[in-house]
Amino acid sequence: MNFLGIETSCDETAASVVTDQTKVLSNVVLSQDELHSPYGGIVPELASRNHVISINYIIEESLKRAQLKIKDIDLISVTQGPGLIGSLLVGLSFAKGLAYTLQKPLIPIDHLEAHIHSVFIENKDIPFPALALLVSGGHTSLYLMRKKLDTRVLARTRDDAAGEALDKIAKFMEIGYPGGPVIEKLSQHGDPKEFDFALPKMSDQSLDFSFSGFKTAALRHIKTNKLNKKNPQLKDFLASFEHSVVNALISNIKKAASQHFPESLILCGGVARNKRLRKRFKELAKEQGMHSFIPSPEFCTDNAAMVASLAWEKYNQGEKGKLSLDLNAYAQSSY
Repeated sequence: MNFLGIETSCDETAASVVTDQTKVLSNVVLSQDELHSPYGGIVPELASRNHVISINYIIEESLKRAQLKIKDIDLISVTQGPGLIGSLLVGLSFAKGLAYTLQKPLIPIDHLEAHIHSVFIENKDIPFPALALLVSGGHTSLYLMRKKLDTRVLARTRDDAAGEALDKIAKFMEIGYPGGPVIEKLSQHGDPKEFDFALPKMSDQSLDFSFSGFKTAALRHIKTNKLNKKNPQLKDFLASFEHSVVNALISNIKKAASQHFPESLILCGGVARNKRLRKRFKELAKEQGMHSFIPSPEFCTDNAAMVASLAWEKYNQGEKGKLSLDLNAYAQSSY
């Protein structure tokens, strides 16, 4: 069977064709970074309008690369939420229209669940239980997985997401967008211990994350040291800030591992592309005697292969999909 995946939760227009959990025939992603860069962040209205312009072409290109016709598609899957409502509605409306026209089943997919499942595209057999850390521009959450499709939330961020904190500092420093990759590039040769950032501590001893304190400390360092993009200390400041964000993530997953005794650690989401985080994550797993799994960079950021792959898994576990024109988008998720 051929599964078509459609993803428009934020500012990437994406489509993919998957034949089974591990065989991705095509994975096309159109980024809007250049469109939003002048604003230092995503403008929802521009994002949704650009999806309207691009979605038909992206799906056609996905079918072309898969060497298939639209009539060869057996099931359609689409991101239902969470995300920007305007963007989600473009993909969801297109998917419903396509499913109705072709009379094919439609499986709606949760964006966060798809990110968690993205690791299975390249890793078929992952020992359970597993701890999954999802880190992106909009979400930072920790999950306990007993098996595939059996996921429980252990922790969320109480304020900013990790990627959001990186983006905001990059915007404040006027060094470029998106902030995470820019900070990673500029901080390569910086000293991560030059500037001090204290790890946040939860008064209730929970596993939740918090990154607002890092932003406050960063702004204090910027003001005290009169930092700007021409300052020779910039690379040390950015390296220290990135290092502190990674430390907070690793610290929490280490604490969670001591409580839940997982066999595997999973890292996913857009920020999972960060080299410093990937390195520290693998080191932690090795130190704790656990398996570690991280998707390839192309499956970390928003993509439709993870949507179609999750639909394949749901289908093979009994969810056959149905065509419901009442299907609607949602901004928040239970995952």
